[in-house]
Amino acid sequence: MSRGVLERNNVSVTGSGNRALVFVHGFGCDQGMWRYIVPEFEPDYKVVLLDLVGAGNSDISAYDPVKYGLLNGYADDIIEVCQTLNLEQAILIGHSVSATIVGLASLRKPDYFAGLVMIGPSPRYINDGDYIGGFTQEEIDGLLSMMEENYESWSLALAPQIMGRSDHPAYGEELTESFCKTDPGIATHFASTTFLSDNRLDMERITLPTLLLQCSEDIIAPLTVGQYLASVISDNELKVLEATGHCPHLSAPQEVTAEIRNWLSRQFITT
Repeated sequence: MSRGVLERNNVSVTGSGNRALVFVHGFGCDQGMWRYIVPEFEPDYKVVLLDLVGAGNSDISAYDPVKYGLLNGYADDIIEVCQTLNLEQAILIGHSVSATIVGLASLRKPDYFAGLVMIGPSPRYINDGDYIGGFTQEEIDGLLSMMEENYESWSLALAPQIMGRSDHPAYGEELTESFCKTDPGIATHFASTTFLSDNRLDMERITLPTLLLQCSEDIIAPLTVGQYLASVISDNELKVLEATGHCPHLSAPQEVTAEIRNWLSRQFITT
């Protein structure tokens, strides 16, 4: 069973140290997106990388549309991986939708984890009254329809905008390639689960120390979302990065690494 859990999520463990950092990638990505970040932490921390089921080199046969029709399905996988590796009091680091996923994991096992880092988080992408998630319902419906009609064209059009670094087109090209490697059916289903979710009430229940990393410009998770989360998570620190776009761990790794390391040193005396 343990071996199956680790193979399911293509888990790799490197580094040293008593405390583990568990990195969870966002939509359309895989664990390779952390490659500029993790070497900086390996001397002091155990580093755990994984692929969400349906992404990267995960076990595609484990993909269950019912289980993964809710973000809690992915949160349960994170918990299983950590329990299999005996990672008590680990720090969960999630990007984009996985910021919500690690938050959900912490709610399911509140005494098991020590803290959270959320990079470009959004508990709801659709505007709702005073809440500005960045998209209208019509925009999300159109985005999902475009994905269903031609996923490759959607990837080519949207990935560079999501990356948000027109000055370095190679970043957008890499994200496009990552999107295109994902099975279109799984990607569309995951996108629907992601963009139609509303986990605001869940985020209000988070009690663990939480670092929120928000880019100064991000078409997927605007600053208003980061400010909202800072207002509802009881123990948090919001840092607005100079970096732009939705994947600062790829496009501005030094800034992201510095903010995470500084927060860790303030929150946790030993590793």
